[in-house]
Amino acid sequence: MARTGRPATRQVGAVQRAVDVLDALAEARTELGTNEIARRTGINVSSISRLLSTLTSTGLVQHVPSSGRYRLGVRILQLAGAARESLDVRAVARPYLEELTDLTGETATLSLPGEHDLLTVDFVQSRRSVRSVAEIGRNSVAHATAAGKVFLAWGGTLPDGNLVVYTEQTIVDRSALAAEISKVAERGWAQAVGEREEDLNAIAAPVLDTTGRLRAVLGVQGPALRFRPRAMRAAVDPLTQRAALITETL
Repeated sequence: MARTGRPATRQVGAVQRAVDVLDALAEARTELGTNEIARRTGINVSSISRLLSTLTSTGLVQHVPSSGRYRLGVRILQLAGAARESLDVRAVARPYLEELTDLTGETATLSLPGEHDLLTVDFVQSRRSVRSVAEIGRNSVAHATAAGKVFLAWGGTLPDGNLVVYTEQTIVDRSALAAEISKVAERGWAQAVGEREEDLNAIAAPVLDTTGRLRAVLGVQGPALRFRPRAMRAAVDPLTQRAALITETL
């Protein structure tokens, strides 16, 4: 048979019934007996018994001797963890970048953390004729950008030595920067007003994994003449809401 690059359409009945059993246990959020699982899935009791025997042997389902009932097994957690690790953050975030650009009219960006800064890995450009220009692979300086401040607030570190002055607004005093980063961590988002480029303002929010580790940074940036503090504040809720949605997925 020729390979098409697409999944086969024919299904294996036994596998589908096993998935039905797992779904029933997941939806119940408690232990279930054989008869109850049969009732919920519409599968006869003898088939349920065989399916449970197989699923238990693989660790996907756990038999509880004290009650004779069944619940989801720990291997489900292992598989869920592996699935989360394999998720492409860019693919998950892309629809939210598009929404942010539609809502704010400005450029939305996605950055991934490195050792001392972040790299832009995706963006959706503003459709306005006057707009900030994002670039794939451009770094977000930790002390002079909104995304960089999020990076520092969630465990990132600064390089040694003097901090580079980009504009008159760049925070180069480490004590003042520490106070700024503390504020970012407390409120859950960061802003940069003309700190790397005089004519560029931005806000950013963290995308975390289930352990609270920083996986990515979602941002919105625009020309300083238009993306002023009031517009930036109006964009905070849409930004943090979508960062939270991506976090839930990861």
